[in-house]
Amino acid sequence: MNTRKLVAALIITGLAVNIADADNSKETAPKWPAHIQVVLDTTKPLDFDRGDRLPLYLWAAMNPGPLDDKSAEELVRKLDQRGVGLISSWDPRDRQESLARSLTIAKAQKKLGLRVNINATGCLYSFFNGDERTAHIDDEGKPFWDDSFGKNNMGCPFALDFRRPFVREQVEFFVKAYKKADLDIDFIFVDWEIDGPIEFNKAQAASKRCRRCRQNIKNIDDFDEFQKVLRKLRSELQRRTYAEPVTLNFPHALVGNYGVYPHNGYRYWYDYFEYYVDGQPYQGDQHAKYRKWYHEFPETGYTFAMPVVYTWCRIFDWYDYADTDYRWFYNMLLVASNAGEHTPDEIPIISFVHWHTVGSRPSGGQAKQFSEGKYQELLWHMLLRGTDTFFLWCGRQEAVKEIQLVHQVYAEAQQYGRFLSRGTPINFNVGTQPGTVISGLKLGKRVLVRRTDFKKTEDLVEITIGDAKIKVAAALGRCQIISLQ
Repeated sequence: MNTRKLVAALIITGLAVNIADADNSKETAPKWPAHIQVVLDTTKPLDFDRGDRLPLYLWAAMNPGPLDDKSAEELVRKLDQRGVGLISSWDPRDRQESLARSLTIAKAQKKLGLRVNINATGCLYSFFNGDERTAHIDDEGKPFWDDSFGKNNMGCPFALDFRRPFVREQVEFFVKAYKKADLDIDFIFVDWEIDGPIEFNKAQAASKRCRRCRQNIKNIDDFDEFQKVLRKLRSELQRRTYAEPVTLNFPHALVGNYGVYPHNGYRYWYDYFEYYVDGQPYQGDQHAKYRKWYHEFPETGYTFAMPVVYTWCRIFDWYDYADTDYRWFYNMLLVASNAGEHTPDEIPIISFVHWHTVGSRPSGGQAKQFSEGKYQELLWHMLLRGTDTFFLWCGRQEAVKEIQLVHQVYAEAQQYGRFLSRGTPINFNVGTQPGTVISGLKLGKRVLVRRTDFKKTEDLVEITIGDAKIKVAAALGRCQIISLQ
């Protein structure tokens, strides 16, 4: 071979290698958006079949972008192998595009016999949209806003009737499309927070100043009465514009909203935009003020409960426990136990959870982070006190660790499937001092229990379950199945 032919051959061979390398790189490159790939990389397929129990929901496992039928089915299957349910979002600002993407995923979920999961948050915004007709009205007939909720234009709770058809239509557009396509809606949630009637912050003071509010609330100085009226209005808005359009078309659908769940009349947490105002009724606990709460759940038409079990930064300063882990654990278990004890058996509990500390301390400085180990213990106790599954909320920078922690517990718990599906919680007590915490599910003559010690001890702990007693030994990081005597 002469020199020219040799050079030509080398060039051709090099091009072929480069093309092959390019093809291989295309095959190995991630085909999913970064936030979806994080979920796949951070989790692994379940070792134990979850049966027909609810999947794990992750904020990151939402909205994978445009997919064709084949890739949608592949992604839905991959996530389901890990116990994770893929969620589609409805966006009324981009109806056709978000609907097309959602329907593609729903078809794959139906084909695989899985739940169709929807985030309808965008459809409920906004009742208070900045229109002056929704504002409060002072004695001179001038409109004004309640500015105690940040930049949101919070107005008069009695000025929203004309907004109802607009919001309901946003929901119905998507519901009708699913019905027409012969696709189900199995799980649908909204994160509807700073909108509509809310009685906290300085809302009562604004309503006292509002001519229309005074006309509609007979005893406006009584906070209990004020709260009752506003929560009834808030519940009706959610039922008429969101819950009913879904359940009338899909009676079996699980429908709910962030922070709405049955309870004992008190709420043990404050959202990031909320703060206490003197004069509002509360139950004291060390430095904490647990606000009195209206029983709104039955009036919303919701079919699942959604408590919020977050590491809100203010929790750290509420309690004086030297074991700072117990400050977090105590409050968060109170929230979970409150929902577990008061939610009827037929209503699933899908608890929002989060590990990284949320917000900053008013006093400055850093709150000591809840330890990974005790956070996972909390998740176990939640499952043994009525929580059916978790919904993890977190930002993308926090996703790897957040997903890892919750998925480990969820995946391991599936080995106790019969207890999770049929068991009855044995205990909702939360000790006011760090000690031994025991939770469990009773099924027939056996009890699945978890014991977590905040003080080092190997002593047996005896507990009473109905007419029987059991002794629970220390078992670090493990559940136990104990026969009833």
